[in-house]
Amino acid sequence: MSDAPKVPAAPAADGRGLEELMALKKAKIADMRARGIDPFPSRTVRKNDCSAVRPLGAGLTGPMQHTTEKVAIAGRLTELRDMGKSIFGRLADLSGTAQVYFKKDALPEDVFALVKKDLAVGDFVAASGTVFITKTGEPTVAVEHAVILAKAVRPMPEKWHGITNTELRYRQRHLDLVSTPESRDTFVKRAKIVSTIRSVLDARGYVEVETPVLLGQAGGASARPFHTHHNALDQDMVLRIATELYLKKLVIGGLDRVYEIGRVFRNEGLDTSHNPEFTMLEAYEAYSDYEGMAVLFETLLTECADAVGVSEVEWKGKKISLKAPFKRLYLPEVWKERCGEPIENVLEGKGFNRPGLLKLAERLGVHAGDKTPSAKLFDRIVESKIEDLLEQPTFLFDHPTAITPLAKLKPGTQSLVERFECFAAGIELSNAYSELNDPQDQRDRLTEQMKQNAAGDAEADLLDEDFIQAMEAGMPPMGGIGVGIDRLTMFLTGRDSIRDVILFPTLKHEKPA
Repeated sequence: MSDAPKVPAAPAADGRGLEELMALKKAKIADMRARGIDPFPSRTVRKNDCSAVRPLGAGLTGPMQHTTEKVAIAGRLTELRDMGKSIFGRLADLSGTAQVYFKKDALPEDVFALVKKDLAVGDFVAASGTVFITKTGEPTVAVEHAVILAKAVRPMPEKWHGITNTELRYRQRHLDLVSTPESRDTFVKRAKIVSTIRSVLDARGYVEVETPVLLGQAGGASARPFHTHHNALDQDMVLRIATELYLKKLVIGGLDRVYEIGRVFRNEGLDTSHNPEFTMLEAYEAYSDYEGMAVLFETLLTECADAVGVSEVEWKGKKISLKAPFKRLYLPEVWKERCGEPIENVLEGKGFNRPGLLKLAERLGVHAGDKTPSAKLFDRIVESKIEDLLEQPTFLFDHPTAITPLAKLKPGTQSLVERFECFAAGIELSNAYSELNDPQDQRDRLTEQMKQNAAGDAEADLLDEDFIQAMEAGMPPMGGIGVGIDRLTMFLTGRDSIRDVILFPTLKHEKPA
């Protein structure tokens, strides 16, 4: 990510600078206190969401007719139109907005004076009264009582048209949420996606668990960890890169179905699909396999789509159907079709045939440096020659053993394992295995990964002796799946950057002004 310069706050529409505006607002707060008005009272009464006003007004037959029922709403003031002896405003909360009407003759003198003198866009206000329909047909609260709840010291952005500077949106998410309904909607949908995943798994008898974030050694994925130090123990530690190994230990211990939705941390670059801190679902089910995980993921994706109200999504101008069952492709078959030779030509036992891989890359025009790890080179070939087949939701089954050290071998071969990745619109949405449960095979494969790590592949898996000992106690066959919550949310909400679906994405520090 580029080292973006510090973004200055937009000046006020009337030309006054930020410091001058804030000084005026602070002076207003001091004046209110001097007059005995608390700009930040401790208590308020809110009986209704702002969204309750419109349906109440729907029952009225004509302009200026009032409901007998009173409402008490509260929210941020997003509009204020002073018409002399009457003032219109608009309050907003998470549910929506409601118009409010302050009429001088209908309010105590001190309340109308408060609205006239002290309220400004951005303040939090509580208002109560009956609902009526204006001449323009909008349900509106005829305010009988109002009180300020919190005075805003800083001006609101862009006159409520949203923050147009993308960098500023990420750095000041609170203002982005205030001024950009689409952003609020995205994060509400993200919450629905997470709750739906929980509902689906809970209904199937899965147990939600929590596993450690701070570890002595990273494992369960091919990634660089973040390093830290525990002072009391005087030992180096890392942040987890996956939850896999601990969850498998729980299945070994008799929790046949477990899952965790939690943060994982990978010390990698930042781009539109990667953030070093992200949210991952991992789920494991004893006596299942990768076929069972495929069925589970179809259910998860379709249920999440239903929860956010979509049956198809549009991605970069293309419509993606979310109707199950999803297409199934097998990597050895499409590899031969697209690369012009059997996948076995680049595989050797449980590893890669490096000369064969380099020769193929050269023939296909795929960049290959002398120090490019074989696993990365393999991925580049897949991206170059196969990913265009993965526009609609597609399971890509059966991957090389060399890049999947934790999955069970496909019967009849040493070179391939029972693993799938599910793609849609070219985005990887899930990754699943028939989990390896042979402790000696697991030890051998992780030992080989350690050799790759020593040879310079910093993302290779490490041998976790404690995990091997747990496997030696007896590990049932199982299927396991990982789903990136952030990418899933991107896909279902049509967002093209992971920073649009993470409330507070990782950003480079701003340069001093």
